[in-house]
Amino acid sequence: MRSVTDPREFGKVAVLQGGSSSEREVSLRSGAAVLAALQRRGVDAVAFDPKERPLTALLDDGIDRSWIALHGPGGEDGTVQGALEYLGVPYTGSGVLGSAICMDKLRTKRLVAAVGIATADSVELRGPEDFEIAVQRLGLPMIVKPATQGSSVGMSKVDSAAQLPAAFAAAVATDAQVFAEPWLAGPEYTVGILQGAALPAIRIETPNTFYDYEAKYLRNDTQYHCPAGLSLEAERHMAALARGAFAAAAGEGWGRVDFMMDVTGRPLLLEINTVPGMTDHSLVPMAAAAAGIDFDTLVWRVLETSFTRRRGT
Repeated sequence: MRSVTDPREFGKVAVLQGGSSSEREVSLRSGAAVLAALQRRGVDAVAFDPKERPLTALLDDGIDRSWIALHGPGGEDGTVQGALEYLGVPYTGSGVLGSAICMDKLRTKRLVAAVGIATADSVELRGPEDFEIAVQRLGLPMIVKPATQGSSVGMSKVDSAAQLPAAFAAAVATDAQVFAEPWLAGPEYTVGILQGAALPAIRIETPNTFYDYEAKYLRNDTQYHCPAGLSLEAERHMAALARGAFAAAAGEGWGRVDFMMDVTGRPLLLEINTVPGMTDHSLVPMAAAAAGIDFDTLVWRVLETSFTRRRGT
């Protein structure tokens, strides 16, 4: 990974933020924080919202590289990455393949399971005909999720079979692909990845039923423990799992890998995020701080990942 010391080496940087997904507001907050950090470090950085302007305007503006702070479909699923590849504008983080895989929670689970990383059992829900199968196989309670949404959008806990139709409707309203997993009581952990290294694990405690959108971005009583309270051996094991899962799913540069413990204390992979949040409630900045990396340095090091991509001619 190229190490940059002079902000002029980056050239003119566009912070891609906003977009059109259900996570637009979070993306705008992430982007504003990233932009301010870059400007504090002397980088020639500007905000760019793909909802307001076409990506081709990046060329008109003389942009040399982009810091992707777009969350959810359209920004985290390989589409903007593919467009930037076509335009010849280097960008931060994962490429087209890794972004597309990791945005799809169900396919991510199948892929990491194939390389020996444990994940919770699941049943794809294509319609009411799958509800009874899910109950029989997974038991109750369970959780129903859309496959390609972030920030816990469209997720519901299901305590009885009678609640399945409403949970399915909430999920399918955001994504055509829906699946169910057995309910895991936790605890929940997350491990940030930065330039190939795992950051300290964070243990999450929420007063809500689960770590949902409100708990992530709106509540101030969600608790984040870093150090996470794991033994040194358990911390190293989870870090190895996070790095292995990220690599298996073609993740690059930086990201975040989420786990939930089962009743035996075994970490089960939940999902991989290739463009984690960078707000004042976000997890990667917390983990980086615990490792002695301040926010501005974190943003700088993420921007360094753009040098793995070649500029167009």
